[in-house]
Amino acid sequence: MAILNHFLSSLCLLSLQFSSWASAIRNDIGLQENRCRNTVQGRYLLSDDNGYVCDALSVDPESRCCPSKGEQFSCHGCNLISKCCNSYEFCVSCCLNPSQNHRDIALQVKVAKPVTAGTYASLFDFCAGRCRHSSESVVHENAYFSDFHHCFSLPSNASGSTDTLLEARLAGISILVGRQGESCEYACKLRGQSCVPGKLSVLNHCESLQKYMSCRGGCLASVGPDQPAEVVEDAPKHLYPGACLYAKTWTRFSCDGFHQHTRRLCPCA
Repeated sequence: MAILNHFLSSLCLLSLQFSSWASAIRNDIGLQENRCRNTVQGRYLLSDDNGYVCDALSVDPESRCCPSKGEQFSCHGCNLISKCCNSYEFCVSCCLNPSQNHRDIALQVKVAKPVTAGTYASLFDFCAGRCRHSSESVVHENAYFSDFHHCFSLPSNASGSTDTLLEARLAGISILVGRQGESCEYACKLRGQSCVPGKLSVLNHCESLQKYMSCRGGCLASVGPDQPAEVVEDAPKHLYPGACLYAKTWTRFSCDGFHQHTRRLCPCA
């Protein structure tokens, strides 16, 4: 009888130890659960660092992640050419898409303009920071140049290779910004030079426009004989005042083209 009692006691103790061990395993698993960082700026929506957008009521209270359903890295309401969106949350989601930004370059971008400013710690930090509108997207201090004022494009000087290539292709060419409503042919002629039509295609990129113009209204694809160009700030609102324009499809660039509400970017020699 004593032997039986000892056996039952040992079995009970073993069961308790197994239960404790199993519980510890479950606890360890729970501790390994992924947690998300997310935006908190929006009134109704937020985006997590996995690239999902959801409303605040759908966020998992434990992980702080959006449900993994729907479109990941959604670019809803975004212009993929200018990389500007009309929603902060979808701007962050789209920016996190590996096809939209080079992570290594993004992490070299400074948080602020001063040379002493630090860089972003993660791609999520970069996207959350870049997508917030800044003073550059505001006109008259209380209005935006465009509804698409949440932008995540890399600064034009984020990589020196683009500038070097541009300078090589424009060797011997004088770049000037014409006056409002002025053709490149006329603008170059006033300075004793001639427009070089073969170099207009070299300037037909956001990087080139942003180097020589302010482009405070963004950089947009368009169609017109006056491109590449910048829309003057007092132009009608539907023409996107302050925006830089480049031809979105192949075209025969013309030195003679002009528009009453734009200033052309001209190659002269």
